[in-house]
Amino acid sequence: MRASAGRLRRLLALAVLSVALSVATAAVAGGDHNFQRDFDVVWGAGNARFRDGGRTVELSLDERTGARLQSKQRYLFGRFDLEMKLVPGESAGTITSFYICTGGARHDEVDFEFLGNSSGEPYLLHTNIFSDGRGEREQQFALWFDPTRGFHTYTILWNPHNIVLYIDGVPIRVFANNAAAGVPFPARQPARVFASIWDAEDWATLGGRVRTDWNSAPFVAIYRRYNVTNACVWEDGAGGGGGGGRARCPTVLTAVPGGGPRRRRAPAWMAQRMDWWSWMTLSWVRMNYMVYDYCADRRRFPHEFPPECAIPIGRA
Repeated sequence: MRASAGRLRRLLALAVLSVALSVATAAVAGGDHNFQRDFDVVWGAGNARFRDGGRTVELSLDERTGARLQSKQRYLFGRFDLEMKLVPGESAGTITSFYICTGGARHDEVDFEFLGNSSGEPYLLHTNIFSDGRGEREQQFALWFDPTRGFHTYTILWNPHNIVLYIDGVPIRVFANNAAAGVPFPARQPARVFASIWDAEDWATLGGRVRTDWNSAPFVAIYRRYNVTNACVWEDGAGGGGGGGRARCPTVLTAVPGGGPRRRRAPAWMAQRMDWWSWMTLSWVRMNYMVYDYCADRRRFPHEFPPECAIPIGRA
């Protein structure tokens, strides 16, 4: 039994490495995106420093303010990749984030939030998904690497079938479209991409018991190689940002048997679902690195769990 478990771990490790290399290659080839050109600094302008002609940005937090970037474009479905290197050393009380959000009272949102910690202690990854204005779908993970020692690729895949969160190509969370079962799924509102660093010392580290050490400021996180070439850009209808509009999605040309003219079709990510190996990898992550799941928290939900918790994770 031990030999079988060890062999499975080795196979999973090889798969993780293989996928990570392919993701890194895709990120490098992801286009000429430029933070300075494609994002607005919506607060903390003095704490956002663009490097390498705008291809890299450093966001910092001090006692005065943090910083947040917001994409100029909005998107309805897409694959969003971003490399991040988190605040090294003392980072208690800080949150470094990458997320998509529609805004509005009944907003949709998908979050990567990294909760800082005291020097020498590991980061905690806090994820959440809002649909139709309701969140409280927190899952938290320890990480199998040090996110401060190098860059890692964080991905949000959002299509009509599911939302999948990846780290270096490894799936860590799935939120399937179960609208038919009464669970709202983000499918109608276009979202912007955000990156931010901010102070949340009242809850971020050990529930607020460890406060921010401002003597260690500024706290600096680095972002680079974001890729939204695999995303559907939202085009507002006549009259601008009011009602109406449509999503313009990338297409690919495919050969036609018999040598006829090539046809355009939707890209593969638009129909992407988890395959068998992805489910195996996700199960490995959940068993070894998940430290909190709202669907298992009886203290929060003493009478009944949210409806999606009753649906097997691999079923949609």
